[in-house]
Amino acid sequence: MKIDQYKLITAAFLLGIGLASCSGGGGKKETDTKADTEEPRKVKPDGLELTAEQMQSVGIVTGPIAQKNLDSVIKANGQLAVPPQNKADVSILSGGIINHISVIEGQQVKRGQLLAMIKNQDLIKIQQDYLAAKNNFTYVQAEYNRQQQLREAGAGTGKSFQSAEATYHAELSRITAYESQLTQLGIAPHKIVNGNIVSQFPVLSPIGGTIGHITANTGAFVQPGTSIMEVVDNSKIHCDLTVFEKDLMHVKVGQKVSFQLTNQENQLITGTINGINKSFENESKGVTVHAVIKNKEQKNLIPGMYVTALISTGSRLTAAVPVDAVVRSEGKQFIFVVTQKNAKKGTVKFKKAEVGTGVTELGFIQIKPLEELPALANIALKGAFYLQSKADGGAEEE
Repeated sequence: MKIDQYKLITAAFLLGIGLASCSGGGGKKETDTKADTEEPRKVKPDGLELTAEQMQSVGIVTGPIAQKNLDSVIKANGQLAVPPQNKADVSILSGGIINHISVIEGQQVKRGQLLAMIKNQDLIKIQQDYLAAKNNFTYVQAEYNRQQQLREAGAGTGKSFQSAEATYHAELSRITAYESQLTQLGIAPHKIVNGNIVSQFPVLSPIGGTIGHITANTGAFVQPGTSIMEVVDNSKIHCDLTVFEKDLMHVKVGQKVSFQLTNQENQLITGTINGINKSFENESKGVTVHAVIKNKEQKNLIPGMYVTALISTGSRLTAAVPVDAVVRSEGKQFIFVVTQKNAKKGTVKFKKAEVGTGVTELGFIQIKPLEELPALANIALKGAFYLQSKADGGAEEE
């Protein structure tokens, strides 16, 4: 009886171990199944893949990068300026009070046009001294003529003639000095002789042009030599460009320049280099290059405007693609390079490659790849914009 109870307990113990083993195996199998059913991690595709039908429907055309004879250019920055002879500071020779200003800023004036009137009390004294010298000269001249006649007749003395001659030339020089002084102040001497004494003198424009900044007001006292306004003639406006040492040997007088006004909606104008400085500017290792602007359209060009210029240094064989083959994104420029063609599937893979660009001519644009491309690489000559749109859409989806 005891033996049967022992066998029963042993059988129950072994059954428990078996159930535990089966339970452990079942848990492991469930884990393995969960791992097997987990989806594989997505891998970002390398580039874009299009079928032949897609390429044909959107007009994508592929081909090699061409070699074209395009103008080689040098990029330079600078600003507009006028020659010294086309910009004048309007100053006064004698101090006084501004009685009237006849112009306003931005007004067009001609050479010799009245700009302002200056009151000066010393001016009255100059006119009085001139009239006194003029009246006294009548006597001096008569005495000189009389002594000259006596000398010719042999009746006079040489000493009296010499004294009269010296007085005559001295008084004549004094009158000439007064007349020159009055003329510089804008007063006609012959009008004073008739008794027209004035207490103010005019300020005339030294050149024709546009009135710039006016620095004085009516009623203000100005010292001699003080500039009260400026006149600028923009008809001879030119551009001062800074060309660095590495590019200087390629720049010559007579080369064509294309200017882009950075603050004028990128308006494009042309010009020609007419001068190259022979010294560096400060420590920038840059040389100032002067270019004449062809402003036939009479664009509103103002000295001080900043420009970006492309200097044409001659044509040379360079890598070029159609303008439509280059797309712009996030301030960079790209082309789409064919990386793989699958003849069986009829698909083509493209990869975006960043490039630098140069001159644009006859529908082609100069490029310089910023990464190494395969030899004889094909690119998307047409339809690059569609590829860019698809690339942007794919990136957002991922």
